[in-house]
Amino acid sequence: MSTGHASHTPKTVGTVWGLLILNTLGSAGAKTIIPLPRSLIQMVTMGALVAAFALALAVNLRLRIRASACLLLLTLLLVPSVIASADLESGFGALFRCTRLALFVGTLWLLSRWWDGGPAFVRHHIRMYFAVLGSVAAGLVVSPGAALPELYGGRLVGALWPLTPPQIGQYAAVIIGLTVLLLLGRRTDRASAAVVIVASFVLLALTHTRTATLGLFIGLALAIGSLVLTSAAARRFFAWTVLCAAVAAVAFASALQAWFLRGQSKENFSNLTGRAKVWDALLAAPRSTSEKLFGMGLGDKSFGGLPIDNSWLAVYHEQGLIGVTLVSAIIIVLGGVALLRPPSLERACAIFLISYCAIASYTEAGLGDASPYLLHLALAASLLAAPVAATPLAAPEAPRRHIPRWARRSEVP
Repeated sequence: MSTGHASHTPKTVGTVWGLLILNTLGSAGAKTIIPLPRSLIQMVTMGALVAAFALALAVNLRLRIRASACLLLLTLLLVPSVIASADLESGFGALFRCTRLALFVGTLWLLSRWWDGGPAFVRHHIRMYFAVLGSVAAGLVVSPGAALPELYGGRLVGALWPLTPPQIGQYAAVIIGLTVLLLLGRRTDRASAAVVIVASFVLLALTHTRTATLGLFIGLALAIGSLVLTSAAARRFFAWTVLCAAVAAVAFASALQAWFLRGQSKENFSNLTGRAKVWDALLAAPRSTSEKLFGMGLGDKSFGGLPIDNSWLAVYHEQGLIGVTLVSAIIIVLGGVALLRPPSLERACAIFLISYCAIASYTEAGLGDASPYLLHLALAASLLAAPVAATPLAAPEAPRRHIPRWARRSEVP
């Protein structure tokens, strides 16, 4: 464990964090304006992870790390992943995904040296995801038809880089929540915060992503609630938000209902756009004792050719009950530590991230593999890390000079 002062964060650390985010953008999504071969996208994303690990190692050659229960549990998650993937039933792709997860977790361990409970990594998170949203906005301006395709029901997608509506909604919701909290904590100026919040909220609305929207509002309510007793700004914001929400619910009830339903029937909405059928089939599938414990190996988070879209069922399918236990432990440990911390901006940001991931896990997969959700939880872990006290440099001792006995003053009692 490092014992030095962690307040000074090299610029390379921000670059490494950005490369990790690039790695988790994925390679499957909407059709882009300029067709990008999936092999090229995978080469870029995997290359970003290798570069992130190499840079993190270069900036932390002495391998100084900070103990982290979250990272320890993530490391243990590799065990069922490797055991289930070793028999190659899921193909060589499973072992490749295990290697990717190992590099991902290893990079986080190397970065843990600079986890000091400060907001530095929050700023890296916001900047990189805002840059990603900037590419989405650019695609919308260049080709509105490609950015709002009929294939996705007119929902916003990435026209320059293949991003799906849920991905864009997730990125927008997370940086909106973190920016609002930084603004309440007076860690950013109003003009910069307004640009990020307004632009991201517009993109979130265009994605029609219900999970991200609910995660944003519930996560912010819990985070700001943790600040209400100690922050007057949080109390004012909370009161105005409740008032505006009540007025909007009354004045725009029909418009909000139409946005929320996205033109779906109530039957389709009740079974979560067909997700429930995939979930039932997955749970009903026969499994051996080994498959129940360790899973089927890391895959593409699908079952029967259809996306699972549930983190817990995806982890059960790929990493078994052991994987579900470890992922549950990560959420519980982070939540427990957050509740035990005294009220602070960092604690509020961590509560927002943990609650958002917990809510999104019901309709999104990713908690058991290298993904933005694991990055959100790693960011929460960095915010909950105990600050490292600086070790004061001892003043050099002045050389002793021989003083003759006759020149010494006698002490007066």
